Amino acid sequence: MSTAPLVLPHGPAWSNRFALAALTNQQSAVDGRLRDDEYRWLVRRAHGGFGMVRTCATHVSPEGQVFPGQLGIYSDDHLPGLARLARGVRDGGAAAIVQLHHGGRRALPALTGRPVACPYTHAPSGAVRMSEKQIGRAVGDFVAAAVRAETAGFDGVEVHGAHGYLLAQFLDGTNNTRTDGYGGSLTDRTRVLLEVLSGIRSATGPDFQVGLRLSTERQGIVLAEARVTAAEVLASGLIDFLDLSLWDAFKGPAEPGYDGWLLDHFTDLPRHGVALGAAGGIRSAAQTHLLLDRGLDYVSVGTAAIIHHDFPRRVTADPQFRTCPIPIPREALAAEDVGPRFIDYLAAGWDDFVATA
Repeated sequence: MSTAPLVLPHGPAWSNRFALAALTNQQSAVDGRLRDDEYRWLVRRAHGGFGMVRTCATHVSPEGQVFPGQLGIYSDDHLPGLARLARGVRDGGAAAIVQLHHGGRRALPALTGRPVACPYTHAPSGAVRMSEKQIGRAVGDFVAAAVRAETAGFDGVEVHGAHGYLLAQFLDGTNNTRTDGYGGSLTDRTRVLLEVLSGIRSATGPDFQVGLRLSTERQGIVLAEARVTAAEVLASGLIDFLDLSLWDAFKGPAEPGYDGWLLDHFTDLPRHGVALGAAGGIRSAAQTHLLLDRGLDYVSVGTAAIIHHDFPRRVTADPQFRTCPIPIPREALAAEDVGPRFIDYLAAGWDDFVATA
């Protein structure tokens, strides 16, 4: 099943059920332009057999930047590098997807040089409440970025609506108590997300793919509401694929009162032709097939794709395959086209991932 093409409502079929997860790698230039190390990292995964290759979270406006060395898509200055990347990924045999991202209150003023804003005043981050005009500008930034991705030759985009970034901050039922139609009820909290998706769908061509990354719990998002939101976007006709943020694809819900795997509370939803995927701890052929048998249409692979650029081919060739154990020596990562900045990021932020000697 993992080798079967995946047909989506719009655009090209993915050649198989393996998607590269969007991974922070800090390899872009200060101004968000593509650098060679990031190009090599992504294109190598296309040649390694992934049916879809997705960029890191790529910021749609200067004030939305969260990471140093983050890829940008807010300016036409980014187009030459983005076009080069799209060509390289597609020539490698994969569908090329840009993940569109805005940090909201998680953006870093030290990087952006601008005040931080989000749907509500947030004292710990210093974020101020966005005006309706600022909300409209943010929606426009996502749409303009998607048009820029299409111009560059990408097959589609994925909107990042997870992990407590801007769009997830609107979905946050604990903090987003706005009364202007953009907060309070779940209907109003999802308004911005749907405006972004409908704006992208209207501004791009019929063969352009649109996906969504959605959190399923935590950070002000409760499971029952996440399920309602997922059902709504699946039925909306606005997306081609929905990527669930589970952190661990094999875990149970964090909230009490729910049985089974967290994944199980979404796989039973009517999909209306939309592909459903998830990431989290997929390190072997057995785990890949277990998740596909459990109801996913594709798997998003992160850690295993760092270790093995050709993880899909290894899984296909060997039903017993599993990744080599961590920690991983720097030279082994470099041989997989993981650049020096990416390795440093992994060493600093991922426990015991990079061998120290």
